[in-house]
Amino acid sequence: MKREFGTLPDGRKVHLLTLRNDQGLEAEVLTYGGILRALRLEAGDRSVPLVLGLDDLPAYLLDDLNLGRLVGRTSGRIACGRYEHDGRTHRLSVNEGRHHLHGGSGGFGRSLWRVEEQNADRVRLARTFEDGEDGYPGCLEAGVELRLQGTTLHVGITALCDAPTPFDPTYHPYFNLAGDSAIPAAGQLLRVPADRYLPVDAELIPLGEIASVDGTPFDFRLPVTPERNTDPTDPQIRMGRGYDHCLVLASGTRCSAELYSSHSGVAMRVSSDAPALVFYEGQALDTAHPHLGRGLCLEPQGFPDAPNQAGFPDAILLPGQRYVRRIAYRFAHVDPGSHWDQAMAALA
Repeated sequence: MKREFGTLPDGRKVHLLTLRNDQGLEAEVLTYGGILRALRLEAGDRSVPLVLGLDDLPAYLLDDLNLGRLVGRTSGRIACGRYEHDGRTHRLSVNEGRHHLHGGSGGFGRSLWRVEEQNADRVRLARTFEDGEDGYPGCLEAGVELRLQGTTLHVGITALCDAPTPFDPTYHPYFNLAGDSAIPAAGQLLRVPADRYLPVDAELIPLGEIASVDGTPFDFRLPVTPERNTDPTDPQIRMGRGYDHCLVLASGTRCSAELYSSHSGVAMRVSSDAPALVFYEGQALDTAHPHLGRGLCLEPQGFPDAPNQAGFPDAILLPGQRYVRRIAYRFAHVDPGSHWDQAMAALA
């Protein structure tokens, strides 16, 4: 289903696309920013909202916390909005103080995408990003496909570029599987199979170190709630005013994260081909959108600021390379109050 959702200041129409299947999963996607406005799961006798969303297009145009947005060309921060490649300095748009965040002032999340194909449970969006948009080199042909299969939302992001360009996209929904803003998102059980993390400076730029999670608040290898795992005296937690860090996944894992709300009985497994996961606990929502409560962002991606960090995996897409990033969000429902192991068994 497709309907008008609003009009951009330049007169272009934004549409809301609704996807449904017979397994009780429903998604709402905007052509503006590829925004995942809503995701709902039939759980027992009710439909549980799983992600945070805003009421109308003006609210999304004002939002600077990337609620539900598709993020690119790069996710995370690039220090001082600049990087060097092949002896040339490239300057990107800056939109967080002096730094470039989540693709800059334009980027994927603030672009109008065209609908290339849509049916009841699948949509494909596409857009051409011209050479120089937000400072990035090369003309980039980007596409994103969202598909419902059973109780899984599959996201596939593809790209081709005609010049070397940083490329590391992700999706940025905020999850509160309780389906109730009065239930703290930090009370959800979280497991991330990451044995290392990236320490940051006071401006949340990675220091270049890849540190062990052992003995730190960043160890989520066993299920624990963020509110219980955090340590407000930890210097890294203090810098981010909470969690806003990149967790490096253990070698060989395809599971990026697992999340469970005993309040609703809804569990989620995030799987991806990305090597890391940024965990952001949504603390800025307290001021920007207090009526929403908090949601947890679990962002499969590469390493932030990779173009400036020689010790990080390369994040340059070369001409002729076809980029593919896959993310899958799988859901299950058990009786509220069930044990973690029961919820994970339902995801199997």
